[in-house]
Amino acid sequence: MSKRNTQVNKAAARERLRAERERQAKKDKTRRQIIVGVSIVGVLAVVGAAAWGVMQLNKPSHWEAAKDAKTVAAPKNTSGKDGTTVVIGKSTAKKTLEVYEDSRCPVCASFEQAVGETVHKDIDAGKYKIKYIGATFIDNAANGEGSKNALSALGAALNVSPDAFLDYKAALYSAKYHPEETVDKFKDDSYLLKVADTVDALKGNAAFQKDVKDGTYDSWAMKMSAAFDDSGVRGTPTLKMDGKTLTDGQSENAPMTVEAFNTAITAALKG
Repeated sequence: MSKRNTQVNKAAARERLRAERERQAKKDKTRRQIIVGVSIVGVLAVVGAAAWGVMQLNKPSHWEAAKDAKTVAAPKNTSGKDGTTVVIGKSTAKKTLEVYEDSRCPVCASFEQAVGETVHKDIDAGKYKIKYIGATFIDNAANGEGSKNALSALGAALNVSPDAFLDYKAALYSAKYHPEETVDKFKDDSYLLKVADTVDALKGNAAFQKDVKDGTYDSWAMKMSAAFDDSGVRGTPTLKMDGKTLTDGQSENAPMTVEAFNTAITAALKG
């Protein structure tokens, strides 16, 4: 092979090597651009997800929104601001028994199971009226929503009639349907409707069922809860007449038997 051919071959080889290096450099540059681009997209996605998460955390919950609602749908058979005054009984009854209860309260359930029927009979007889004030503080303590949801459903029952309200309240507190305090069954509309089916006035009542499912009285429930908070009462059940708390005569607790209740209510009616 001539010297000239050897030099030409070497030059050609160097050119091929140079070209190969350029192609590889371009491929490496392209790959780096892709990696950087994907990384940027990934960072933006993480930032976007974080921003969305913060927005969701800062977004008021359904019940917070209901609490702040400017317009409140109040049930029938109510009066006062936002319909938070609920008085049931004959207009001829001279005195009113204030009843403070939380739907999830186990002691309220015990009171209703033992004394509720006596209270209902006294109302029917015109012995006194009752003023109901519903609380939801157990939801706050247990991080739930059953007290609020049940109170809203009670509003839907009150919209049907005062008797439907009393009967539904009794059913919710019954031994058969009242859950343990730590079990938030009342948060489920389906469970509230199941209990309502035991009340004649509510069974198959399409309007009532719609109000429960739609949360028609959610804002009312929150206003009622605020009225409880403003009352100064800190425990349930609490019974008051003429501003005085009815007790079992041995402690500061509400009377939990028919006998103790009758003794307390007789004294209150005379006072």
